[in-house]
Amino acid sequence: MLRIGIIGYGYWGPNLVRNFAETPGLTVAGVADLDQKRLETVQKRYPGVKTTIRFQDLLEDPSIDAIAVATPVSTHFELGMAVLKAGKHLWLEKPMTESSLQARMLVDEAEMRKRVLIVDHTFIYTGAIRKMAEIIQQEDLGDIYYYDSVRINLGLFQRDVNVISDLAVHDFSILDFLLREQPVEVSVAGTNHFPGTPENLAYISLFYNSGMIAHSNVSWLAPVKVRQILLGGSKKMISYDDLEPSEKIKIYDKGVSFTDDPQKIYQMRVGYRTGDMWAPQLDTTEALRVEGEHFVDCIENDKVPLTDGSLGLRVVELIEAATRSMNERGRAVKIKGTPMWQGRVVA
Repeated sequence: MLRIGIIGYGYWGPNLVRNFAETPGLTVAGVADLDQKRLETVQKRYPGVKTTIRFQDLLEDPSIDAIAVATPVSTHFELGMAVLKAGKHLWLEKPMTESSLQARMLVDEAEMRKRVLIVDHTFIYTGAIRKMAEIIQQEDLGDIYYYDSVRINLGLFQRDVNVISDLAVHDFSILDFLLREQPVEVSVAGTNHFPGTPENLAYISLFYNSGMIAHSNVSWLAPVKVRQILLGGSKKMISYDDLEPSEKIKIYDKGVSFTDDPQKIYQMRVGYRTGDMWAPQLDTTEALRVEGEHFVDCIENDKVPLTDGSLGLRVVELIEAATRSMNERGRAVKIKGTPMWQGRVVA
């Protein structure tokens, strides 16, 4: 039975503790947070869990095998490095770090100490995204033409990260997981409407050598909450609405055909195909529960997580390039990313 500690019981920490407490093979050993009232809540809900205002208490506890860090991103590198140097496996919230240099150092440290490093890009573990990956791998969509995402709502305004790090980070990890291809260039138009706060709206375009283009619209200033993705291929297309209680994914047998045949051009150069629509059955297990079980499996059987440190690093590199483009009013920025998906099979 693996014992895990959690540093941070703010916005996301309670979700981690709840899921870890229900994950087979995992026991919540302790929670650290600077807010004593939060710790009192932990003690009421989980009487057997040790609480402390000192995160060092978790690092120094030899009975704890792994630690999850659910604190502001500005603290991820310092705390993550301390966890690894203490010889414990590391669960790190997204985005992984403030800079790609910090992320690379954590990846190197984990590899040197042979510790599992997983970055909590939760969407990768949802039934919907995993089903989309399965459909793509089976080549049911054909060549992928575009990825179009809308990820908007009113708030929550962040103090330490911009809207790219807060919302577009999900699209960056999803694209990495689905396409197995890295973008080569990014262009971003974004702005900050309130002086002294991070950028709250951005329109992001990613360009790929294959000809695929991805677009993400992220905002904290929308009157409604929208979480939608359109994925278009040469054979079929997918729509995904995360806010749908059922039928989150719909697959459309629709598309176009293009011809250069002189005889057919006379009739119609572009043909349209309209077929059936269907909604596949999805695994409804909570993503954090799936990820928790995956974390245990990786530790016990020496496996590489789907969302390992290398994926986390690639996402941080994208955030850096996108932010640089936004700061330069949309100038296209080339991406020299970390190598990816070296023969890995999706679990």
